[in-house]
Amino acid sequence: MSRHEKVLEKVLGGQSDANIRFADLCSLLSRLGFVMRVKGSHHLFVKNGVMAQINLQADGTMAKPYQVRQVRKILQNYPLA
Repeated sequence: MSRHEKVLEKVLGGQSDANIRFADLCSLLSRLGFVMRVKGSHHLFVKNGVMAQINLQADGTMAKPYQVRQVRKILQNYPLA
């Protein structure tokens, strides 16, 4: 199982929202076809066909748990994974 598959499994599983590295989450979204744009500390992800825009900010080296939940909701609502 590749690293991206493991991160995707953690995000969709919802068991460890506070233990997902920010870089891994950004890499996963890029691999799923999202385009990243950075404005200061805000990492914005957009994709054609997805109405929601994802806005991520790092909390040290980890992703913020509420933002991981937002990503999970988008991944569940759109057939991306």
